[in-house]
Amino acid sequence: MTFSRRVGRLPTYPMAELPAIKRRLIEQGVDVIDVGAGDADFPPPDVAVQAVTRALQDPAMSRYAFQLGLPAFREAAAAYMRRRFGVSVDPFKELHPLLGSKEGIAHMGTALLNPGDVAIVPVPGYAVYQGGTILADAEPFLYNLTPRTDFLLELDEIPADVLQRAKLVYLNYPNNPTAAVAPREYLRRVVAACRKHDLVLAYDNPYCEITFDGYVAPSIFEIPGAMDVAVEFHSLSKSFCMTGWRLGWAVGRPDRIAALARVKNYVDTGAFLAVQTAGAEVLKDAERIAAGYAAQFKARRDAILPALRANGFEVETPRATLYVWVPLPEGLASAAFQKRALEDVGVVTLPGSAFGAGAEGFFRIALTVPTPRLIEATERLGKVLATV
Repeated sequence: MTFSRRVGRLPTYPMAELPAIKRRLIEQGVDVIDVGAGDADFPPPDVAVQAVTRALQDPAMSRYAFQLGLPAFREAAAAYMRRRFGVSVDPFKELHPLLGSKEGIAHMGTALLNPGDVAIVPVPGYAVYQGGTILADAEPFLYNLTPRTDFLLELDEIPADVLQRAKLVYLNYPNNPTAAVAPREYLRRVVAACRKHDLVLAYDNPYCEITFDGYVAPSIFEIPGAMDVAVEFHSLSKSFCMTGWRLGWAVGRPDRIAALARVKNYVDTGAFLAVQTAGAEVLKDAERIAAGYAAQFKARRDAILPALRANGFEVETPRATLYVWVPLPEGLASAAFQKRALEDVGVVTLPGSAFGAGAEGFFRIALTVPTPRLIEATERLGKVLATV
């Protein structure tokens, strides 16, 4: 059977093969420590569990949500944007519920891109940026994020012929996987460049509440003029430990939100209303709830950093996210190191190469297991490093 060219162009998804490998090792009796996926072990907020439990008793919550969804969720998300960022949006014209931000980001490409259009994609970065571009039958231009630019994507370094064809650029700060943060001066330059080159900015902001040491992550809409160029994506997955609930939202100009909703009409019928009910309750107290999780991630970060350094890894202190982006010695391939870590000492990590060739030389650790297990994983990784 012949499949579409789009499917053939899709890279292997970074974590697609890991569950089967992990299961095989566990069946062989290996004590596996998984710090690969960004899926924390903390329980979801009590208020979410209580709200969804109540909602499940209401038959109306089992009906189609459609794209309107639950008005209370839209209103709670808009109220959060106003409280947290000082950004006022119309909950019914400038905001749209999503099945987690992942599907919204992927479908944004379908809403905006035509064959031959270019989307500027950061590497390393969330695989959905490239995948969504390919599924829209457009062309990704890969920009390598490196320490040279503090892992910031600099639009003035993009070739002029690419910028002429580009229609969309993806940014994600606080960043996965590098944990980099974006200064406001940088964001002002990005907004100005998007306006100059007629680019839509897809600003992926799921880690905005997981910040440390006094850093507060902004919304792109805190930058003057951003509403003219940007669509921002938020999620309850990371900051609120609700990965499996699949709930998020997009914010942007009414015409762009309407285009996204039009695509979604043909691919989904809205997030489960009971889950939207729970999301609305969480967002009413979002800042306090997220701060509790962020404090726990910070405690894990503060424990693992000295352990990494003691075991031979030279690592910077991240100011945000639930990740540590760990450099490897020059010449040591990240995939080879990841394979040794997995097969020799039972530690699941993500190699830089899984995010694209431009991310070689690093691997990612997720702060998603208890501190003693993080320390043990670090010690095991140190043993691998000492023998390669």
